[in-house]
Amino acid sequence: MTVKPGWTGRFYEDFELGDVYKHPLGRTVTENDNIWFSLLTMNTNQMHFNSLYASQSEFKKPLVVSTLTVAIAVGQSVTDITQNAFANLGWDEIRMTHPVFAGDTLFSESLVLEKRESGSRPHAGIVTVRTRTLNQHGDEVCSFKRTFYVYKRGAEQIEGIFPEGKAPLTLDQE
Repeated sequence: MTVKPGWTGRFYEDFELGDVYKHPLGRTVTENDNIWFSLLTMNTNQMHFNSLYASQSEFKKPLVVSTLTVAIAVGQSVTDITQNAFANLGWDEIRMTHPVFAGDTLFSESLVLEKRESGSRPHAGIVTVRTRTLNQHGDEVCSFKRTFYVYKRGAEQIEGIFPEGKAPLTLDQE
């Protein structure tokens, strides 16, 4: 049998200024997502979980918690930009530009703005991207700049993480 490596993510050397990554997975936000996120983060603003209260607003229904929208956007970007990151250094210029409601499907994309080698960590570089999130209609619902440390290809810190099985994986196992 041939071992085929899975997607290992991008390393510092893979990022080029101006590259755009359209993150592959859309995510439909549910009412339960919104309520649970409100509970988990102790957000007591009734606009997120009280339909009667929200019906009195200009939106007429509950809004998705903005930090849930940002969390989904960050999560959507991991596959493409931070699979090999080991530290976030900051989020800047976070903008919530359109309301998000339960039932909206979110998609995110990121543009590489800056990259530089780390002066203190020769095994890593620092990358800055701008990420924006769109709803199913193409409306931008949020955007932000994100800066992170990412390993260089071959960094010893990420070598040998996958364990060896005690027995080989074979076709005839039951």
